[in-house]
Amino acid sequence: MGSATNTFAKVGDFVTRAVADETIVVPIRSSVGDLDSIYTFNEVGAAVWALIDGSRTVDAIVAAVEGEFEVGHDEATRDVLAFLATLAEAGLIREAPKEGP
Repeated sequence: MGSATNTFAKVGDFVTRAVADETIVVPIRSSVGDLDSIYTFNEVGAAVWALIDGSRTVDAIVAAVEGEFEVGHDEATRDVLAFLATLAEAGLIREAPKEGP
């Protein structure tokens, strides 16, 4: 799912709420919450979701996960890339265009 220097952006609008130990994400389609497409993220998934902003690189997200959770670089990289792939397959994120000349 892309390289370490790629960035990703969320596609569309979302309502995000923390409930107990999970984060609930509901896409907004045609000004209405799409209740058929509710996503539930654990603590790590919620942290990654919050870091997806269109400018933060995959490497930066991995580093943040390593710093916040007790996980090594290889495991953090593998898990972040897998989660980003899942989000992209669901249509929640897309690779952001590279800035520059």
